[in-house]
Amino acid sequence: MKSRLVWLLLCCIWGSTWLFIKLGLEDLPPITFAGIRFLIASAILFGIIALRRISLPRRRSDWLLLAITGVLAFTLNYGLLFWGEQYISSGLAALLQATIPAFGLVIAHFYLPGERMTPAKILGVVMGVAGVGVIFSNQLSVAGSGALAGSAALVLSSVCAAYSNVLVKARGQHLDPAILASGQMLCGFLPLLLIGIPREGNPFNFRWTPMALVALFYLAIIGSVTAFLLYYWLVRNMDVTKTMLIALVTPVVAVTLGMLVLEEKLDWRTVVGGAMIISGIGLIVVRSVKKSKTALMNRCG
Repeated sequence: MKSRLVWLLLCCIWGSTWLFIKLGLEDLPPITFAGIRFLIASAILFGIIALRRISLPRRRSDWLLLAITGVLAFTLNYGLLFWGEQYISSGLAALLQATIPAFGLVIAHFYLPGERMTPAKILGVVMGVAGVGVIFSNQLSVAGSGALAGSAALVLSSVCAAYSNVLVKARGQHLDPAILASGQMLCGFLPLLLIGIPREGNPFNFRWTPMALVALFYLAIIGSVTAFLLYYWLVRNMDVTKTMLIALVTPVVAVTLGMLVLEEKLDWRTVVGGAMIISGIGLIVVRSVKKSKTALMNRCG
C-alpha cells in the first residue's frame, strides 16, 4: 500500500511541475529561472550526499559522463523546455515531452545491444511521432509562429533527455543515484546561468512576486529533490517495470491541472495527437513490462 501511495504521489508531483513552470514564467525569464531551480536542487542534494558520506567519483571518465549528460538533460532539455513553455500550454508541453521513451528506444538501438528495435517498438515510435505531427499540423495557422517554435523546442528537448538517459544506462549504472542526479544538475545549471544572466539580466532585479518564489521553490524542492528521493525509494520497493507507467499518467495530470487552474483549452488536434502519443508510449511500456516479466520467469524456472 505504501509503495502505491508513493507511486501516486510521484505522478501528481511530476504532473504538477508543468503548471508551476507556467506560473513561474509569468514573472521570470526562462533560462535563468531553470538555472536557479537546479542550483537550489543540486545544493540540497550535495548536502544529502555529505550527510550520507557518499564518495564522489574519482575517475575522469565518470565526471565526463556527468558533464555530457548534465548538459543534455539539464542545460539543453530544461533550457528548451522552459523557453518553449512560454509559447504553448503546460498540458501540451507535457504531452510533447512524453515522447522521451520513443526517442530513447531509437537511440538505445545503437548503444544498448539488449534493446534492439522490434516491430512492436517501431509501431509505438511511429504512433508517437505521428501524434506529434498531428499536433504540429495547425500550430502555425492557429497559434502562430511562437507556438510552433515552442512545440519544436519541446520535441528537441525530449531528444536531448532521451539521449542522456541512454548514455547513463549504457555507461553510468555504477554511479550512486544521488551522485548521478546532483552531478548532472551541477554540470547542467552552470551553462544555464552563464547563458541566461547575460541575456536576461541580474536575477536580483527580476520580478520576484510571491507566486514566482512559490513556483521556484516548489520546482526545486518538491519537483526535483523530493521527487528524486521518492523515485529511487520506489525503485527499491516496487517492481521497476511498474514505475514506467508513471510516464503515461503524468501528461494526463498536467493536462487536467492546466485546464482547471489556467483554463487552458484543447483543440481536437491536440486531443487526437496526445492520445496517439500516449498510446504509442503505452505500447512501448507494456511491451517492456511483459519482456521483463518473461525474463524473470525464465530465470526463476
